[in-house]
Amino acid sequence: MKKTKGIEDYLEAIYVLSREKDGVKVSNIAKFLAVKLPSVTEAVDKLTKEGLVEHTNYGSVHLTEKGLAIGRETWDKHQILFTFLKDVLGVSEVSAFKEACLMEHAISSETRNKIKEYLKKIKS
Repeated sequence: MKKTKGIEDYLEAIYVLSREKDGVKVSNIAKFLAVKLPSVTEAVDKLTKEGLVEHTNYGSVHLTEKGLAIGRETWDKHQILFTFLKDVLGVSEVSAFKEACLMEHAISSETRNKIKEYLKKIKS
């Protein structure tokens, strides 16, 4: 399975939403990502076939261990980039959030870790 921006976006959304409540409704994913319900249903079916989520018809979506790892990593990259853009570079909160969403898919774990180290260094 190749991690694509779409896969990472869906897994990240499910991860963020599931932190508030166990199991996520398809309608909540659609609302979070601002996409139509059929798009989410199709994506969830693909994610289920890839073993990244578990879902029963009209039931909640749950991340598998594999899906959880990808969702958590994507959200972590997003948070680190958002913090860097907003707090270090002074980018507005709205722009920093949107741009972190775009950038999170392109950076490696190495780059994420270097930015994380830099943020820790300048905060201490």
